[in-house]
Amino acid sequence: MKYTSAEANKLLKKLNDEYAALLDKETRSRDFRAAMGEDVASVRPAYDYAETQARLAELEGKIRTLKHAINRFNTTQAVDGFDMTIDELLVYIPQLTKRKAKLLEMKSRLPKERVEEQYGRQSNIIDYTYTNYDIAAVEADYEKTADELSRAQLALDAVNGRETFEF
Repeated sequence: MKYTSAEANKLLKKLNDEYAALLDKETRSRDFRAAMGEDVASVRPAYDYAETQARLAELEGKIRTLKHAINRFNTTQAVDGFDMTIDELLVYIPQLTKRKAKLLEMKSRLPKERVEEQYGRQSNIIDYTYTNYDIAAVEADYEKTADELSRAQLALDAVNGRETFEF
């Protein structure tokens, strides 16, 4: 069957949720407590070891196969407007996000700021922190980075919603 990356990732999430739920159910039903004098059979939860292990193994196989198909797609599918595959873009986007956050902090600085505390206590000495860069240049880089990040995210969304692969 053919899936887009977006569809495949939703299916992967569903399989992982099903796997986690089955593991949780197993943890709560594989052993149990009964009070002295209580009828053990009446409080025994339903649990079939062999059936549970078979279902877990089946889900693990599906998850493994689907993740491999997604990874193979990500490493071979080029992204329009970028000289990168999806896999590379998935590294590039966090890099841009980190750069954007740094530039936001830098562009928000004043050219000269008074330092109020020193080493966690008040001081009579007045210190200033000065920027050692051109704030206007940082603002321009911030805008370029924010635009590039948006462009990358939109391109990734487009390819993930359009291109299909076999699973």
